[in-house]
Amino acid sequence: MNFQFLLPTKIVMQPGLRSRTGEHLQELGLQHVLLVTDAGVKRAGLLDSIYASLDAAQIRYAEVADVKPNPRSEDCNAAAQRYRGQGIDGVLAVGGGSAMDAAKAISVLLTHDGKIEDYEGAFTLQRAALPIIAIPSTAGTGSEVTFFSVITDTRRQFKMSLLDYRIGPVLALLDTDITASLPPAIAASTGMDALTHAIEAYTGKPANPISDGLALHAIRLISQNLRAAVQEPRNQQAREQMLVASLIAGMAFGNADIASVHCISEAIGGLYDTPHGVGNAIFLPFVFSHNRDADLRRHADVAYALGIDPTLDAASAAEQAVQRLFDMGRELGIPRFSEVAGVREEDFQAIAEKSKSNISDSSNAKPMSVDSYLAIIRQAYQY
Repeated sequence: MNFQFLLPTKIVMQPGLRSRTGEHLQELGLQHVLLVTDAGVKRAGLLDSIYASLDAAQIRYAEVADVKPNPRSEDCNAAAQRYRGQGIDGVLAVGGGSAMDAAKAISVLLTHDGKIEDYEGAFTLQRAALPIIAIPSTAGTGSEVTFFSVITDTRRQFKMSLLDYRIGPVLALLDTDITASLPPAIAASTGMDALTHAIEAYTGKPANPISDGLALHAIRLISQNLRAAVQEPRNQQAREQMLVASLIAGMAFGNADIASVHCISEAIGGLYDTPHGVGNAIFLPFVFSHNRDADLRRHADVAYALGIDPTLDAASAAEQAVQRLFDMGRELGIPRFSEVAGVREEDFQAIAEKSKSNISDSSNAKPMSVDSYLAIIRQAYQY
């Protein structure tokens, strides 16, 4: 057995925690931070208590408050260019995966020259990035504990990945009140994103014993709580459990990997700007079905964690899990691939090629070819 597991992030979870953000930044010795967020978070008033806390702690802050879904390379480059040399000593990310991905990219560029495109790939950094503090506003990405940043290179219409342990947040503040205002559609897509993280972490080739335990528990929590978290916005217990599930799924795939569901989702996100969680939810059942015979026992384990009858044999359980994943998407209002804005059949070959070129392609449970991806994409389109 040969594996490693790293979690450099301190995690604190508590109701109303964001109102004490300044105290936590003081403990880290930070004096001047760049707050990275999106317009929706700002408009919802979720930053008001954070501003007050920073002011009370006498921590200066600048702000990037226009992060787009599927953050763009030129926006990260422009933000870094604006704030280089201004004494920023930390980056505070508040929002979903897009805000956290952008914050990681900007933190790199505040200690490195050039553009974010220059640092695509694994372990390309020359030195540490600025410390990142993450406050997630959704229960889905797990980015508050991962070492990845996914940024859309708009010139190539391609989602590129940066991987380095030094962009993992040093502190994750989980405010259990913050997801109460999450719209049902976002709660659904981000919840399915977390489920995809957990399933791919467990069934993928780089899985290890620690990621296995985290991934299976995340699957159980999501199976038991996602529907209530979406359909009952005042169900605080369900929302809390989804925040925990997202976190531990992030810990799992951050130390294992994602796989072909993400390869396809990132390809269509780069091309059509499709929300990441939606893309994952669409393709999860198709890839799970395609992969199951590569490791039937692990796919059956996923089935049992999803609540499939544990007395069923492995093949039957895995088969029922495929249908369960389709049912979850339908019940939560996830669109079909053919309903995604901008989708054109003439793009399918390019999507398949971009999927194959993804950094996580080799982690899939079953070896994939461009033709394999193309078959899954066509199957999803015809569903």
